[in-house]
Amino acid sequence: MDRLVTIRSSRYGLDIGLDPDADMDMLFEKLDEKLKDTSHFFRNAKMALSFSGRTLSRTQEEDILKIIGKNTQIDVVCIIEKDEDGKVEYRSAVEHAASEEHKDDGMFYRGTLGRRQVLESDSDLVILGDVEPEAKVLAKGSIVIMGSLYGYAYAGSDGNRSAFISALFLQPKGLWIGDIEANRHIIYQESLSIPGPKIAVVDGNRIYLDPLVD
Repeated sequence: MDRLVTIRSSRYGLDIGLDPDADMDMLFEKLDEKLKDTSHFFRNAKMALSFSGRTLSRTQEEDILKIIGKNTQIDVVCIIEKDEDGKVEYRSAVEHAASEEHKDDGMFYRGTLGRRQVLESDSDLVILGDVEPEAKVLAKGSIVIMGSLYGYAYAGSDGNRSAFISALFLQPKGLWIGDIEANRHIIYQESLSIPGPKIAVVDGNRIYLDPLVD
């Protein structure tokens, strides 16, 4: 029974493994129990979410998001998934994040930011598209890009070093978090060595890239 639901977490991601043959109601109950037992590990965490073991419908994903919201303080910023060719993609948990309790927590922008466009936010910023070269995004909170970042991104623009920047593909012309500017050459090399979605964070006095989910 303990193997019906498995929960694996990293610094930025949470993977929920579900038995492919078990009844979904039973899996929901088991997940509810496990999250209650581990809720103290996930205080005010912003994390990516992925599923393994079985393919879920959108309704089932929403049910799991509700269970996570009830039992933890995790803020699910995106869901990572694979397409039919096995290519890793990720999309926003838009319905969850735009619900009544989250409306004031961030700003959503649908579409690709083209040349010389500038987008600013006084909180967290989620972009459902790409940020092309010469486009700029600035946020006092964190920036989540459901696409590629080729332009300029500035998170924690009020000096907040705990903010982060994540994207499916990350090759920016310029990247800042708080009062720290990333070394473009180092970010380029780190991006090439990390497959899949990436996250840029401050460690000490430098910005590093990490995989969004192990």
